[in-house]
Amino acid sequence: MILKKQNYGSTPICILLKMYSATINHQNYTFTDLKTLLAKASPLRSGDQLAGLSASSMTDRVAAQLALADVPLKTFLSELVIPYETDEVSRLIIDTHDSEAFQPISHLTVGQFRDWLLSNEASTKKLQEIKLGITPEMAAAVSKLMRNQDLILVAKKCEVITKFRSTMGLKGRFSSRLQPNHPTDDYRGIAASMIDGLRLGVGDAMVGINPATDSIDGCSKLVQMIDAIRERYQIPTQSCVLTHITSTLKMIENKIPVDLVFQSIAGTQNANTSFGINLSILKEGMEAGKSLKRGSQVMYFETGQGSALSSNAHHGVDQQTCEARAYAVARAFNPFLVNTVVGFIGPEYLYDGKQITRAGLEDHFCGKLLGLPMGCDVCYTNHAQADQDDMDNLLTLLATAGCTFVMGVPGADDIMLNYQSTSFQDVLYIRKILGLKPAPEFENWLLEHQMMDPNFNISTTNNFISISHLLE
Repeated sequence: MILKKQNYGSTPICILLKMYSATINHQNYTFTDLKTLLAKASPLRSGDQLAGLSASSMTDRVAAQLALADVPLKTFLSELVIPYETDEVSRLIIDTHDSEAFQPISHLTVGQFRDWLLSNEASTKKLQEIKLGITPEMAAAVSKLMRNQDLILVAKKCEVITKFRSTMGLKGRFSSRLQPNHPTDDYRGIAASMIDGLRLGVGDAMVGINPATDSIDGCSKLVQMIDAIRERYQIPTQSCVLTHITSTLKMIENKIPVDLVFQSIAGTQNANTSFGINLSILKEGMEAGKSLKRGSQVMYFETGQGSALSSNAHHGVDQQTCEARAYAVARAFNPFLVNTVVGFIGPEYLYDGKQITRAGLEDHFCGKLLGLPMGCDVCYTNHAQADQDDMDNLLTLLATAGCTFVMGVPGADDIMLNYQSTSFQDVLYIRKILGLKPAPEFENWLLEHQMMDPNFNISTTNNFISISHLLE
């Protein structure tokens, strides 16, 4: 045992760090600290293997999971995977922890927490009441003890509702981000993709463009173009150009009609530094976005397992736990939407379709459990051991789990970012097979203009939105 002194805020606390162990077939397996235990208990993924963090065998992994199941949830408040003094994300997690919300589950171990989450007692209302008492590490830990169906069942019970012009997260609804990217930011190409998606009922979450360049002038023109189309046809959605937050701040200073303030975030201070951000900049962006008085929930975040590892900023913490810590960052800024871009970083972090599927379900579960409006870019890069059948499977599983939104990309092939995602037709498939509707405001707009009938069938002949006008 190791006695270690740490200062949380102005209060010095002595923490007893103990070894964790489990016995299988008379063989004892020992884990030196909590972050090692979390890493060894994590399902197999290539990123943890490359970082030297994963279990050495299936037996080693099961032993870690057995040991993890016996860890009291209270332990995560005293033994931090990254020190409080050196990491502002750790400070954020501890300083914003709601002890009153934690009280109903404070007596549980990780294994007991899993059992409780799967029970009928863990209702939607109860999960909403305790969400601020759950730390990211608690969420990551319990996810490591769950099968895929467990992740789906619990996430389905979570309800997180947010609102801008359209309302996200309502039961019986499934939304989409219309992503009309273009490799040269050509306005005619972007407009054509936008109209194609809108005609197929896609875009109720937002119209979000990844610009080919971070030029302030170029991004400003894209924002103005989307806003002009939205205004012209009174479309109940919101826009976002996914440029760096500092560029968005300059656009807001220039009175550009910014709806959502975007930023990629990670779960450690050093990883966020590699993105050129910190918590202070995120707060500045949120306040600037609100100052335009276009909406009250103005932040849009993207995350993805492996981001901290790719910047060598993971501190020996496994990539899924680092990802869950990014959700603490997101939660602090009351976001409109959060999107895990699950397979985008590549096979160095999630090797194949099986690992991508597991990661997508983990991310959605952890985000929802922590109270976030989670969506997922169901995607893979062309050099991963995955194909569109894998994405069909993950898309269906996530929609069953109550995922807030997915991407709508022309042909599921993003020709600017050069990766494979989900198409406009994939969104229609999910809505039809599961009987889900778009956001209510967007649904009413589609019905009003006869672009969709009450049975969710999309009209292929309605020309309410004219491509010719937008391509002039």
